[in-house]
Amino acid sequence: MKRKRRAHSPAFKAKVALAAVKGDRTISELAQQFEIHPNQIQTWKKQLLEGAEDVFSNGQVPGSGDAEKIKDLHAKIGELSMEKDFLSKALGRDR
Repeated sequence: MKRKRRAHSPAFKAKVALAAVKGDRTISELAQQFEIHPNQIQTWKKQLLEGAEDVFSNGQVPGSGDAEKIKDLHAKIGELSMEKDFLSKALGRDR
């Protein structure tokens, strides 16, 4: 019988990955301790090491394309504001 998939919290993943990076115990020992597959520990460790640079980036993810999204959202806000003003005046609710 297969075990049901478990959803692990980011805090748990970080704890396991940091323990793996620390290197005072083997991956097998950590897998037994945390009751997860060794491959999962390797994956989380790799993600931690690859994403460590982002911790010091002040919340800015390079190349994320947020500037264009922000520009589009500002345009949409402007459009909706104009529609609201037009409809308010058309319905006699000038506010």
